[in-house]
Amino acid sequence: MVDSSRRMLELLSLLQLRREWSGAELAERLGVTDRTLRRDVDKLRELDYPVHAVKGRGGGYRLGDGGRLPPLQFASDEAVAAAIALTTAASSNVHGVGEAAQRALAKLQQVLPSRLRAGVERLGASVVNLPGAAVVDPTVLLTVAGACQDRVRLRFDYVRGDGTESLREVEPYGLVAWTGRWYLVAWDLDRSDWRTFRVDRLRPRTPLGRRFTPRELPADNAGTYLQRRVRDLWDEKAVILVQEPADSELMRRWAVEGEVQPVDETSSRLLLDGDSVQWLASALAQLEADFVVEHPRELRDYLRGVTARLSRAVADPPTDHG
Repeated sequence: MVDSSRRMLELLSLLQLRREWSGAELAERLGVTDRTLRRDVDKLRELDYPVHAVKGRGGGYRLGDGGRLPPLQFASDEAVAAAIALTTAASSNVHGVGEAAQRALAKLQQVLPSRLRAGVERLGASVVNLPGAAVVDPTVLLTVAGACQDRVRLRFDYVRGDGTESLREVEPYGLVAWTGRWYLVAWDLDRSDWRTFRVDRLRPRTPLGRRFTPRELPADNAGTYLQRRVRDLWDEKAVILVQEPADSELMRRWAVEGEVQPVDETSSRLLLDGDSVQWLASALAQLEADFVVEHPRELRDYLRGVTARLSRAVADPPTDHG
């Protein structure tokens, strides 16, 4: 009986993993005969799992949508991954998602084995959620995501940072979640160029437009394009000679913030963009290696002033002789 129950859970897990399976594949994965497989499928149906037969050569099965579906079965690593994802989602800036994630996490904790539940509860108790200021309407987010997936044109009213409004029509390419905000990367039809839009500032118009053939994005993916676009808009460009090889763990981390170029076996050059020399100085304060600012001179001057203030800050306080 224990082996049968364990096998049914494994069968259910396989059906959730892929949309369709042939009967032969499932029987081989479970190590059973076709007859035993059919019997296990019938038992799942008795438990209200909508397992449908798939016609074709050899036949097969798939888990249907809807119906009164009992709770999903998670492997241990899947349950932990789901709990961490829900904990992260609790700080989401998508309206209503944070509370829903907390409710879902509470339900998940109730069915976790005790050895996993304790760790998940400690995680939840240790995390402080600070939602982003730019709240996104989930309906808008789903509408934009659907337009990206279905490759249909999207029209929307857009509010720029300075408050001006405009009607935009675009071919949506993809969504990017970055620094607490959601961005849409799209081809702007009126401007005949790629553009990025903050999702919290747009209001889609319905119905959506006609289908389009996707253009080639001038980057590896939407995230890479967004980062490049933002950096191009920043005025301050810094060139930093760092006493760390380009393939070191430290510089691989900094490659996310800027461009890292190899110089020799012991040093590399970091190209870093920012909206001000103050921002660049703040970022470089976190660079845990010796470095020299090659450009711009304004950044070197600013760092000299900061260095002088910090030196005074750590000096011994004057002795009070009373």
